[in-house]
Amino acid sequence: MRAVIQRVSEASCKINGLATGEIAVGFLVLLGIEDADTEEDASWLAQKIIGMRIFSDENGLMNKALADVNGNILLISQFTLFAQTKKGNRPSFIRAAKPEKAIPLYELMIKTLENLSGKPIFTGVFGADMKVSLINDGPVTIMMDTKNKDNH
Repeated sequence: MRAVIQRVSEASCKINGLATGEIAVGFLVLLGIEDADTEEDASWLAQKIIGMRIFSDENGLMNKALADVNGNILLISQFTLFAQTKKGNRPSFIRAAKPEKAIPLYELMIKTLENLSGKPIFTGVFGADMKVSLINDGPVTIMMDTKNKDNH
């Protein structure tokens, strides 16, 4: 799994002009799922997201986690995080999981984040044409890949 975690002051997802998820302070998380991903990947990544201390404390240092700022999460599925661009100019998405594999793991990620945070997780709609808006606070953007756990 790959995640792009953006610290936001606000973020929203709309489909055909209708909001499916809107948050104020929190994380916009773009989540890519590949065929090799497992429930263990979802669990590890969810714990890292919830524990991520990238909100400023009283001294301006990134020391606070999501719970410390009463933040929310907007989780958006994004298979394009597994784009392969080595050959040519048209990306290949062959590593991205097919819906029958990705949807259950996406739903597991939602449930795991809800359980860990004690709050509802706002989402887009898997596979839909979504319009995502955000105000990246900082900007602060963190990329994580469960296949590179040793580097995090």
